[in-house]
Amino acid sequence: MPHAADLLLRRATRADIPAMSRIRLAVTENALRDPTRITVAMYEDYLERSGRGWVAEADGGIVGFSYADNVNASIWALFIQPGQEGRGLGKALLERAADWLFAQGHAQIRLTTGAGTAPTDSMRPRAGAARP
Repeated sequence: MPHAADLLLRRATRADIPAMSRIRLAVTENALRDPTRITVAMYEDYLERSGRGWVAEADGGIVGFSYADNVNASIWALFIQPGQEGRGLGKALLERAADWLFAQGHAQIRLTTGAGTAPTDSMRPRAGAARP
């Protein structure tokens, strides 16, 4: 498993969509019941029109991603490839998305998850958000 120094956070591009989709479909927490619910067009919209996306890379591959929704001042997506959890990737990607939303002029932002989503439960207090 790569160390933090071997990780790269960068803005997502259209070329990253297949890897982001693969990660989204591989997660076991907050799993999609209907994989067709999240479309390529939705990923594309959040790259430029509705928000911004970022990826975390390690060993030449994408291991996590986040998307900020500028229209609703929220985190639309934050997912880490199974087996890569616990390395601070989620926190780093959340900070990137939150910082961008605040830079867009939002006074408050939202992160909504399903109940019992353990990684988010552990990140939320450190990110300064209140628990529901």
